[in-house]
Amino acid sequence: MKPVHFEAYAIGSLRVSFGRTITETDIVLHAGQTGDFYPHHMDAEWCKTQEFGQRIAHGTLVFSVAVGLTAGEINPAAFSYGYDRVRFIKPVFVGDTLHARATIKEKREHRKPGFGVVVELVEAINQRGETVLACEHLLLVHRGPSTAENIQT
Repeated sequence: MKPVHFEAYAIGSLRVSFGRTITETDIVLHAGQTGDFYPHHMDAEWCKTQEFGQRIAHGTLVFSVAVGLTAGEINPAAFSYGYDRVRFIKPVFVGDTLHARATIKEKREHRKPGFGVVVELVEAINQRGETVLACEHLLLVHRGPSTAENIQT
């Protein structure tokens, strides 16, 4: 794992993950782990009377899956600094297959010396090409050695 420093990130560069199908087991396990047994996720009969006509995956489950799909590449020079602007745009149902797209959106200074913040737009996209979730992932990234330091070593 070669470190990628702040300076190497390019605005607009992107990566796309493999697919992951949401299962009934995912929904049941997520409900048990979070305590969220809201009927929109758990009550198939009640959901038949609602707008979508079927159970929907928890937004936090979709978020977790999307984040996990982007985590395939480890950068030892970066740390997750948090997530902003999380939006659940469309419902996700049992059997939907999601992939994640992460696009470098912004780079900015950080108050901690030797670090910068890289913001990537993370989108979860279903098998129909619809964006179902979007958020901004903030990465705290080490700056690379300066040119003067490179010359001295």
